[in-house]
Amino acid sequence: MTQRSVPLPLTRRWLLAGAGAMAVLAPRAAGAVLRLDITQGNLQPMPIALPDFVSETDIGRNVTAVISNNLQRSGLFAPINPAAFIEKVTNSDNVPRFADWRTINAQALVTGRITRQGDGRLKAEFRLWDVFAGQQLDGKQYFTTPDNWRRIAHIIADAIYERLTGDKGYFDSRVVFVDETGPKDRRVKRLAIMDQDGAGVRYLTRGDDLVLTPRFNPSTQEITYMSYGQGDPRVYLLNIETGQREIVGNFPGMTFAPRFSPDGQRVIMSLQQGGNANLFVMDLRSKQTTRLTDTPAIDTAPCYSPDGTRICFESDRGGSQQIYVMPATGGAAQRISFGEGHHSTPVWSPRGDYIAFTGQARGNFAIGILKPDGSGERLLTEGFHNEGPTFAPNGRVLMFFRDVGQGPALYTIDISGRNELKVPTPAYASDPAWSPLLS
Repeated sequence: MTQRSVPLPLTRRWLLAGAGAMAVLAPRAAGAVLRLDITQGNLQPMPIALPDFVSETDIGRNVTAVISNNLQRSGLFAPINPAAFIEKVTNSDNVPRFADWRTINAQALVTGRITRQGDGRLKAEFRLWDVFAGQQLDGKQYFTTPDNWRRIAHIIADAIYERLTGDKGYFDSRVVFVDETGPKDRRVKRLAIMDQDGAGVRYLTRGDDLVLTPRFNPSTQEITYMSYGQGDPRVYLLNIETGQREIVGNFPGMTFAPRFSPDGQRVIMSLQQGGNANLFVMDLRSKQTTRLTDTPAIDTAPCYSPDGTRICFESDRGGSQQIYVMPATGGAAQRISFGEGHHSTPVWSPRGDYIAFTGQARGNFAIGILKPDGSGERLLTEGFHNEGPTFAPNGRVLMFFRDVGQGPALYTIDISGRNELKVPTPAYASDPAWSPLLS
């Protein structure tokens, strides 16, 4: 086959601002030939070939390894062992020898290179090929600082995921969680943040005070969390980038940190008063609080729908912990959970199509999902102690924590109930909260 150079299109847009800025060159849309239907229940992962990106240092191999790991952990792709490759890619501008890739049953092929620019920045380029159709599906290039190479890998993996599935990716995101160390009766709990694949762990608190239930702001890189310092629990707002922290207030009887509204302007919470607990919303600018429920029950763990019009929450008003939905401004609440046992810790998917929950029945704790109208309830995973689901930004994957006796660990599972994986963390880990996409 005659090799020829395929120029990358030259449409420019900015992904990041400030330090480590990247420009991306986006191609015009091409007719889709290769597509993975991720709505199927029994999905065969797509065989994909990822030769090491061409570079003068190990960074090309490192970027490729992160992309491959992201795609493999999604459960939707099966990276082919490089030992099987017939063609050696030395120039990512050349059209591949598609026959060589068909021989090893690759359906998709990714080629790329990393070069250092005169100003010290890295230029990363990739091309995504449909092997059987023999055509390029995508091609982009990015510029960034050398210390930002992992983000480049996540962004490329997201572009591949989106082009081949039609859904947004979720790899360029982070998870904040509670890092737990020390003996069980004297645990030190620190807030920590990491890439969604477990890399780049960074600590946000020192462990002086007990911290619980961090929550991400859907519109900024900011979190709320609860801290037990001197007496009553306090709720803090923490800017992850600057480290700036402010107190929202002291909230006696609070058991879960508040959750943000989709626009990030308000937080919704449960406050205990005597033997019952009710839902309140606070405007973060005025600090004005509005009461949403007034019942002799325990209403707790509220979460907004992604459009901000409704709230799901758990309540024992019917005799046991169940999930209810009501308008975001208050009013009549409708019970939506009717499966076996108790239902708690509801969280709305960013897509709006499901609510995830912790289920408890027959001594087991399960992670499940149901639709906002109460239909389609199903359990994704059961065990001794599973808790605290949080959705990936694209709503297709859940992270939760499981404690089998020694200490908690983080896991992910697809909303189909497939592909349960442990997430690597430095120590015990609990209470995960998934960020929005960074780019």
